[in-house]
Amino acid sequence: MITFKKNMGKRNLIIYWVATALFTIGMLGSGIQQVLRTKEMTDMVAHLSYPVYFMCILGAWKILGVIAVLIPGFKLLKEWAYAGFFFVMTGALVSHIACNDFEIKAMLGPVFQTIFIITS
Repeated sequence: MITFKKNMGKRNLIIYWVATALFTIGMLGSGIQQVLRTKEMTDMVAHLSYPVYFMCILGAWKILGVIAVLIPGFKLLKEWAYAGFFFVMTGALVSHIACNDFEIKAMLGPVFQTIFIITS
């Protein structure tokens, strides 16, 4: 029985780190693109009717949130970062739906990132 619990702990740890890696890579990548105002991000933000400066604010917070999630300790800071990521991704999903943007590419990013955040 102890071996089974030990294996469950290892399995859960692997799931945690895989989900955390996937969502932090996605958040860091999109955050950097937003701060640098790449054409792809600028076009998407404009399509959703948000001002371009909003993208820079979100990008900076995403980068800081990734740092908060990955550094050891600071449990309360991590909780706030996870909450922020959840709000940003579900907000992105609702924004795409509100703009009648039902393209698979537009919807999959926020959906999968939300799943990874919840799993992590």
